[in-house]
Order: sequence, then structure tokens, then C-alpha cells
Amino acid sequence: MLTYTTHLKKLVMPEYGRNIQRMVDHCLTIEDRAERTRCASTIIKTMETLFPSNTKAEEYRRKLWDHLAIMSDFKLDVDTEYDLIRPESFDEIPDPVSFDHVSSKYRHYGAYLEKMIERVATFEDGEERTNLILLLANHMKKLMLAVNKDGVEDEKIFKDLSILSHGAIRITPEQLKLHEFKVVAAPATGKKKKKK
Repeated sequence: MLTYTTHLKKLVMPEYGRNIQRMVDHCLTIEDRAERTRCASTIIKTMETLFPSNTKAEEYRRKLWDHLAIMSDFKLDVDTEYDLIRPESFDEIPDPVSFDHVSSKYRHYGAYLEKMIERVATFEDGEERTNLILLLANHMKKLMLAVNKDGVEDEKIFKDLSILSHGAIRITPEQLKLHEFKVVAAPATGKKKKKK
């Protein structure tokens, strides 16, 4: 009779596979501490072979020892140069990340673009300011096309630019011509539809 993996014990870390888990289970049954430590080191070397890393070797080996501790359900008692991770470390709740919740009806442009517009609005008139305004306006048009596939008039972009700059940047379509962006169609999959 076949044994299906769905009938077997659920793997704690499935990325290492069932054979590594069996090695860890066997390591837990070894009575002699020195022999158990050698077995654990061999498992770590096997894990390194399965998943070689280009990152810093010390950090990576530390991570593998932590994974070994997790797979042994924190019951592995071996001599190692690292302090093995404890189950209590999973109980710690990280500090919440604070986000700046900026409510804007121009969210499709993004907060960074709005900040750039405010910054450019403080520049003195000149070639640099004009070039930056052109770049920002073209980028705004591109972002607007992502939301509105039917097309965007330059007037709409200039109006939004004026509002976002609090009236410091006022442009008309006669003064500045924005780039015409084309919406690219999705590539064909190569499959033909069946005729009915």
C-alpha cells in the first residue's frame, strides 16, 4: 500500500524536505551529547549543500542553526558556538510600524511626487525649474494613464499640477506640450481561439 505525504506528519519547515526532518528526528534520539552534536553539525552541512548562500557565512550558519532548533521543536541539546533560538522569541510582538496616513484625492500620483512638486514650486524661475516641471508633468501624465486608459488631456495634468503646488506652478497647454504616451497592448499568448 502506498503512503501518501498527506498521511505523514506535517513538516515544520517544508523547504528542507522530509529527509532533513527525518535526520533531525534521528538526531533527537541519540543519547550521547558528543555524538548528537556531530550529527547536528552533519545536518547543518547537508542544509548548506541544499541551499548554498552568497551572503555572510557567519550569519547564514547562525540562521541554519536556528532552523535546526525550530525543526527539533526546540528540544535539540547540542554544543554549538551560537545561542540557539528559543520558543519565547516568537512570543515577542514587534513594535508597530508607523505610517504617515496622508489623505489626498490625488493618491494615484503618490506622496513622493506631491513632495517633489512642492519642492520644485519653491525654485526660482529658470531653466532648471522649467525642466523639472516638464519631467514632473510627463510623469504625472504617465501615472494618470495607468488609472485612466482612455487618455488624459494635458489641461487636466496642468490643473492638478497647479493645485498640488498651491498655485505656484501655473502652465497652459500653449506654453508646454507633454509627451504622448501609448498604452501598449498585452502580448499575445500564441494560442489561437477555437472556432465554434
